[in-house]
Amino acid sequence: MSSIPFKTSYRVENIVATVILEHDLDLELIETRIPSITYKPDQFPGLIFRLDKPRATALVFKSGKMVVTGTKSTQQLVEAVKKIIKTFVKNGVNVHGRPRVQIQNIVAGGDIHAYVNLEKAAYHLEDSMYEPEQFPGLIHRMRDPRVVLLIFSSGKMVITGAKEEAEVERAVNNIARQLYKAGCIVGPRLGEEE
Repeated sequence: MSSIPFKTSYRVENIVATVILEHDLDLELIETRIPSITYKPDQFPGLIFRLDKPRATALVFKSGKMVVTGTKSTQQLVEAVKKIIKTFVKNGVNVHGRPRVQIQNIVAGGDIHAYVNLEKAAYHLEDSMYEPEQFPGLIHRMRDPRVVLLIFSSGKMVITGAKEEAEVERAVNNIARQLYKAGCIVGPRLGEEE
């Protein structure tokens, strides 16, 4: 594994996860017992439960399934799910069994802190698409880990499709190595010289 002469960084922006309870939920009961919940069944089949700490939104469905979005770490996701379940139980909503939590998608920002020649990168990277007249970034479908990266000439990128935080870090480091090895790095951004 060859090293690169510049630093990389990333930051998780949003985690989307499904939470599965082993039983149905009475959404009308939940709405009457927890005042902060939004439930308009004529507009949307689930209820909307917003948390402030950690900041998250849960879409809760009658089937006992939930979609939780907005957390920025796996730890925050677990905290949010625990808080939702505790709020249900505290307000007399029957919850039994252990919820199954499954991360569906992690969206993160990455940075290799150097300029990238996207034209050259599109030529060297397999599974890439670069059409600057339509979109200013290069779209790269990485196979390991299985993520999609939107890479910009500034060296900044958006990573989607990761299922765990470690995959985000691996994707940023992998693409940095590939770009460096292929000679696609133009140089450090101003003020970021090593």
